[in-house]
This record gives sequence, structure tokens and C-alpha cells, in this order.
Amino acid sequence: MTDTPHVTIVLPCYNEQDHVIDEVERICKAMDASGHTYELLAVDDCSTDGTLARLEEAAPNFPSMQVVPFHRNGGSGTVRRIGSQQAKGDIVVWTDADMSYPNERIPDLVDILDEDPTVDQVVGARTSEEGSHKLLRVPAKWFIRKTAERLAGQKIPDLNSGLRAFRRDVAEPYLKLLPPGFSCVTTITLAFMSNQHDVRYVPIDYAKRAGKSKFHFVHDAYRYILQVLRMVMYFNPLKVLMPPALWLLGLGIAKGVFDLIVHPVRFANNTVMIFVTGMIIASLALLADLIVRSRGDT
Repeated sequence: MTDTPHVTIVLPCYNEQDHVIDEVERICKAMDASGHTYELLAVDDCSTDGTLARLEEAAPNFPSMQVVPFHRNGGSGTVRRIGSQQAKGDIVVWTDADMSYPNERIPDLVDILDEDPTVDQVVGARTSEEGSHKLLRVPAKWFIRKTAERLAGQKIPDLNSGLRAFRRDVAEPYLKLLPPGFSCVTTITLAFMSNQHDVRYVPIDYAKRAGKSKFHFVHDAYRYILQVLRMVMYFNPLKVLMPPALWLLGLGIAKGVFDLIVHPVRFANNTVMIFVTGMIIASLALLADLIVRSRGDT
């Protein structure tokens, strides 16, 4: 491994003992054949099985791999944040160790960034859904993705794909925003889009994961939608707050006209409440936007 690799691959590993070495071998084989210099950060997130032992045993066979053990479970977002902060490569790749993503295509994502300097992130857009709770997961992800598209003002083929490559220097200001859980991939997508960084999507196959899924439908879906709203609020609060404010103001004005026709000498209490609530939310939207514009990191 060179002192200054071109690519850093961050691989979160949590209870993946039965297949983690197969995944490492697949990644290293593809990267070795590509000619790109790289480092593979295999981060064991305090696994309770033999994942760490398997990685350390195999490490001599993979000179480009560095095993990073965590002493407490921090979540995939924490692994990706710390791995990206420690990365030496100009390009950082995120993927998973569960055999679901076609990691042999990592060089393809890197090549797009190398060939087109206007692209800052390349994401593998899955062409199928093979996760757990499929009947619930598909409509929930569709709703969250459509919400994110409306708020971000762009089409998003795959909001939470775990396979992506991006420029480290572009992502660096946004790493502090990454939550500890699965929604970190949503965060980095919206952070780039909200600041007009070009994100390109390439279709990829997606296989049924090996081992047991760590995704908890109700808890993680709730966190996904909260994270979408949080990220758009962080970068463009007007898109979240101004629509309901204008809707309430319009409703208040219409109700006020109705009141003047029915009761010419007074407005109903609910009319005043609706209009004032709209004014308050609109004021908060403008104040939040002013704070975002003066913050200096957008």
C-alpha cells in the first residue's frame, strides 16, 4: 500500500464473520485489477462474533487493508464518518460487507470521478429491492424519497444506497452532520445536492444480503424521514417552513374575507389564530434562512 493512495474504501463490519473475508477479497481483487492505488479500512464496529478475529487473521494476505477495531458499537454512520475523516485518498468509497452490493464495480465509480471533474459524488442506484420487510419497505422508501426529491428540488433515483464514491475534500465540511445510523447515506446525498454539488447515479444490481439484517423498519424509517427534514432545514429551511406558512396565511385571508361578509364588524378568533400562526412560521422561516446564509459553510 502506498503512503498516499488515490482511493480510500471504508468498509463497516458488524457481525459479518461468515462472509467478511469473501467481501474483502472481492474488493481487493477488483481494485488491484483496476490499477488504482487504494487503502481498505475494514472497521470492526465492536462485533460480538468472530468478525474481528477473521479480519486480523486475513490481514497479512491483503497488504492494502487496514483493520480498525472499535471498542464500542457506534453504528454504520459513525464508522463511515471516522473512516472518511481518517482517509488518505482523494476519493472515498462507502460500501457494505454483507455481499449485497456489487463491490467489483467500485473502480467504475472511481473512474467516473477521475474522468469528469464536474461530478463530486457517484452513487450506485439499485434496480431492485432485496431488503427485509419488503412489503412495508418499498412504499415507505418511495414516500421518503419523494419527500426528499420535493424538498431538495432534484430527482433522486436511490436516496439511501450504501455504495457510493465521492471527493474527500468536498465531503469534509459535511462529515460532522452524519448521524450514527443508516441514515448517514441519506445525509451525505442531501448535503451534496443542497449545495449544488453534482451527484451522478449509475444503475447497479442488488443481491439479497448475507447474514442477519441490522435494519429495524419502524425505528429506522422514522429516523430516515426526520433526517431528510433535518438536512433540508439545515441547508434550505425556506423549503420546509415557507409552504405551510403561506398556506396558513392564504387560509387566514380567505377566512377573513368570509368573516367580513358574514360578520362585517368582527373577525372570528380562529381566523386571527390561523393568520398569526402563518405570520409566526413565515418569520421563523426567514430568520432560519438568514442564519443559514450567514453561517458560511454552505
